Amino acid sequence: MKQNKRNFTVALTATFLASTALVGCSSDSKTDASQATSAALDATQEISLPLNDEIPTLDISKAIDSIAFTVLSNVNEGLTRLDANNKAQGAIAEKWDVSQDGKTYTFHLRDTKWSNGDPVTAKDFEYSWKRTLNPETKSEYAFLMNNWIKGAEEYNQSKGGKGEEVGVKALDDKTLQVTLNQPVPFFAELMAFPLFFPQEQKFVEAQGDKYAGDADKLLFNGPFKMTAWNHEQSVELEKNDSYWDKGKVKLNKVHFQVVKDTGTASNLYESGQLDRTPALSGSFVDTYKNNPDFSTVPQLTSGYLSFNYDRKFLQSAKVRQALTFAVDGEMYANLVYNDGSKGATGLVPSGIQNADGGDYRQTAGDLIKRKDNLAKAKQLLADGMKEEGITSMPTIKILVDAGDVGQKGAEFLQAQWKQNLGLNAEIDPVPFKLRLQRMGQHDYDVAISRFGADYNDPATFLDNYWSGSSFKSSEWKSTDFDNLMSQAHTESDSHKRMDLLAKAETVLMQEMPVGPLFFRGQAVLTKPYVKNFQTRTYGGEYDLKETFIQGKK
Repeated sequence: MKQNKRNFTVALTATFLASTALVGCSSDSKTDASQATSAALDATQEISLPLNDEIPTLDISKAIDSIAFTVLSNVNEGLTRLDANNKAQGAIAEKWDVSQDGKTYTFHLRDTKWSNGDPVTAKDFEYSWKRTLNPETKSEYAFLMNNWIKGAEEYNQSKGGKGEEVGVKALDDKTLQVTLNQPVPFFAELMAFPLFFPQEQKFVEAQGDKYAGDADKLLFNGPFKMTAWNHEQSVELEKNDSYWDKGKVKLNKVHFQVVKDTGTASNLYESGQLDRTPALSGSFVDTYKNNPDFSTVPQLTSGYLSFNYDRKFLQSAKVRQALTFAVDGEMYANLVYNDGSKGATGLVPSGIQNADGGDYRQTAGDLIKRKDNLAKAKQLLADGMKEEGITSMPTIKILVDAGDVGQKGAEFLQAQWKQNLGLNAEIDPVPFKLRLQRMGQHDYDVAISRFGADYNDPATFLDNYWSGSSFKSSEWKSTDFDNLMSQAHTESDSHKRMDLLAKAETVLMQEMPVGPLFFRGQAVLTKPYVKNFQTRTYGGEYDLKETFIQGKK
């Protein structure tokens, strides 16, 4: 039976759990929540933060991006919530039991309420998960449920399964039972991911097609509630007095501004209109790197060229290789970002662990070898064009996010392709939400895109190109790659499995359906009076539940 994205063997889960405390969560502030009582908090507990684009959707079943996950993680809550060490703590679930074979979880819910006063029940979880899995919902992130929850894949992939056969069941209002296909030691941590949050059926159905489209078309059960959503401009949050753990929430208001340009963000920060910048890049890093407000945040993210396989001139692996080899990834990272980002040496970024807890990228090696392959790029282009019967390459349109970073990246590609390949390219900047839509509709030539880890394992990146994945992001297909991935997903020996994944990545880089550019770093500025700002490397970017303001002048 074909397996789906993010299914990896139980032998690796111990390694994953050992790593999460290091990479999953950190604090930008030197002051933690326990120190909040040692000095008086400011009377005004408000924070102003940027969003680097409009929120594509806040529908829990349909959200796929870090912007949405960040907001959802602060206005809603699941069965568990991660602490500062990335360990699962009771949230909506006060406690849970695990069967002896590790396949059945029974969550016992505490008394909690939605922002409309209705109780949050186990049925809200059952409904939410089954809504996500329903094929008609067309959830792109359903893969996170498919291989772990019994009957999920059969229902979601229309393989004869029914909704009532999915292994999630409300035994009563306060008891939720989840049945898994196999033991998943990190399952409690996974319950903090927004995809697993509850949704109230009667509210969702009452809103119809307008559900999650505006602040008044949403319900909240987390530390904050949304009071305004001015699309493309701003979002307002307020402390949720209905939240069960409201005593730990210090902020009264959170002001989000959509800020797409780094220069604008810097000016807003300098003028005190933002308490934290979005990711700094380019010359802004040089300007602020010695500033005490400056810090770097770990990332598990790859930036890459996404090739539209529908375009005839991109169907040859040699053409895709040429377009990748012709770009100096290290120079791209330095000129466009200058924030600790590095040129990519494969698809899987540095920081992802191998079977021994070391760096997978170091053991897998450099699979791109740009310096060696740059000299071959022009000939590869000519050979690829000949294979496809193309006498001349068209002007390539580069789809990018609107804003200074996207523009700089595309301009760099233009120059590199012109200099090293003699090709012409046009820049097509669009809003983030539209870029996602157009990529999903295959309405582009080449796009600059990014993918961040859902968990600390190479498969979180490689599964995107495996035919067995329900989240497959390319029309490209390779029998060799598929066979290696299938073997890796059934291999119980962690070292053998990691070797299979490395071989699969080698095949991927030989065929180059995606052209890695950089491994992302992130540099930010945070005001010193912002305390206990908890950042994360996957899912939402940060958790504001216990953030507070102290010492603002």
